[in-house]
Order: sequence, then structure tokens, then C-alpha cells
Amino acid sequence: MASVGDFVIRMLAVVAAVCLLPAAPALAAPGDDGMEKLFTFRDERITESSGLAVSPTHDGVYYTHNDSSAAPVFYAVDGKGRTLATFHLRGAEARDWEAMAASKDPATGRGVLWFADIGDNLDGAWPDVSVYKVAEPRTLADATLPAVRYRLRYADGARNAEGIMVHPKTGRLYVVSKEFAGSVYAAPKKLRSDRVNVLRRVASAPIMATDAAYAPDGSSYVVRTYFSATLYKPNGEVLARVTMPDLKQAESIAYTADGKALLTGSEGPRSPVYRVPLPSSAEPSPTPTPTPSETSSKDGGGDGESPQAAPADSSGGLTGRDVLIWLAAAAIAISVITFLARRTR
Repeated sequence: MASVGDFVIRMLAVVAAVCLLPAAPALAAPGDDGMEKLFTFRDERITESSGLAVSPTHDGVYYTHNDSSAAPVFYAVDGKGRTLATFHLRGAEARDWEAMAASKDPATGRGVLWFADIGDNLDGAWPDVSVYKVAEPRTLADATLPAVRYRLRYADGARNAEGIMVHPKTGRLYVVSKEFAGSVYAAPKKLRSDRVNVLRRVASAPIMATDAAYAPDGSSYVVRTYFSATLYKPNGEVLARVTMPDLKQAESIAYTADGKALLTGSEGPRSPVYRVPLPSSAEPSPTPTPTPSETSSKDGGGDGESPQAAPADSSGGLTGRDVLIWLAAAAIAISVITFLARRTR
């Protein structure tokens, strides 16, 4: 459930998008004929689908969960949007669930699901946030599952975030902040459940990121915004910007199991999930992806697989032109809000 502050931010984002359209660069994306609606969530309980993930062990199965003001519950659905099972998490809370990710345990090969209670519409109200780790159920039947809670704290101060991703080879967790000048934060290589884990900034992210995901082979990752998606190499270099379908409130992104397309969804009752093919330049390579150079340990890198700090203009961050556009958008939005406030007094 959005706060007034979040409503204002979304209004700013819409106005800014309109301002950006005339001067936007061409996007590397497939034609509209390659974009298709995969399914629509049929379950009336799925009203604010905010996270989306493809099952790493069950073919044709997808997971989702609702946004804030909901219970710690997630749903398994099939390729037609029909709910197969409902799962409750034991030992978890749902203050503001905003994203999820799915991976395989590198040691056992078993599926692992991650749920991110990382939303903070007041941009710093919570001293720390939480991510819950759950073993993927082997049987798709209603159940209550035990969850491991990991508390996270940003090294450079609390902030709002709506995206998480997990590297498929190492299992390392990343959080992507939702800000005018967003960032990618790396969690420690090994998470601890008995103390707070520090998140350190390792790369820039696009304005107002709403979700993120790693490709199944680790060759790229994607960051979603309300309007489009940006693909990156593991070192943080931009691969392509991908046009997304026109959705009411774009909140989720995931790769397909074969890594050749993206899945994206929206909040709202009976919301759709679309499949968007990747540009040919960003499809999985048959050869191993070169390992990027190591980053400084103080930046959260040093493992050869984490996104590296990159110039803001090359990775989707704010430029001087963006600042001017957002200032103009802010002035327009404030005028609209002031007008509405006066009309409703």
C-alpha cells in the first residue's frame, strides 16, 4: 500500500517520463510483435503482485507475493495464472515486502526462494530491513514453511528499495535502491542470521528502480523501472535498454528459465505477466562469461562477480539533464498536489 510520499514520487516519475519521451535515445529492444502476455493472475487474493520469480526446480511454475499490508504469504502459479499452492512463512513478518528472487543452492542444487521486506516509503524510517530465505518446497501443496531471517543495514544510511537479485553461481545477494540516483548494494558473501549484515554500494542503478534480477547463467542482470528495463554485464556496464509493456504499475521483473527473455508484472487485481524477448546482443552466450576484474573489498567486491562501481551516465544514474527534468517534474507535481489539496479542504 503506497504512502502519500510514494504517491508523490510516482507522480513525479510519470511527469518525468513524459518530459523524457521526446529526447529519449533509441532503445535496443525487440519489436512489439515479440512481446506477449504470458498469463493473468486469476487468484482474487493476488491484488498487489510486487515480486515475481521463476521456479528453479519446477518446470512451468512461477512465484509471486503481495506488497505491503499483507501476511508473509506467497503463491505458486502455473503458466495460465492458476494458483497451484499457497505458502505461509513461519518466523517472518511482512512490513513492506517489495521483491523476491529464486536461485539454486550451489552446493545441493536445491531451489532457494528469497523474500525482501525492504520497502521504506519514508526513506530512512527503519534502521534495518530484512530478507527471508526459504527452501523451495518440493511439493506444490498448501503448507507453512520455515524461514531464515537476515537483517540488513546500508553502510551509507537507510533508504527505500524495491529490488533484490541473487547471483546464480555464488548465491550472493544484492539490493537495488529506489531513488532518484539509485544504487546496487552487495550483501556480505556469507549472510549471518545472528547479527546485522552490512550492505555496501557497488554500482549505480536507474532512477526509481522497482525490481531487479540476475540471468540464470550469471551473464547479465536487469533492473526494472516504471517505464523500461536496463540490462547490465556483471561488471555494471550497460548491455541494452529494453522497452517494456505499458502496465498500470510496473513492479516486478525476472528472467525466463532459459535466460532468453524477461518476465514483467504489475500490481492490481488480475494483473498480467508479460514475456519480453531479449535483444540478440544480450542473449545468453554459449561460451562462459569473462570474469570481471576484482573490485576493492571496501566496496563490497573482490569476488570477481559483483557489479562494480560505474559512472552514473553509463549505468542509468542521474545526469545533469536528468536533474533539470526532475526539478521541472517536481514543480508540476507540486502544483497539481497543491490544487487538489485546496479543492478538498
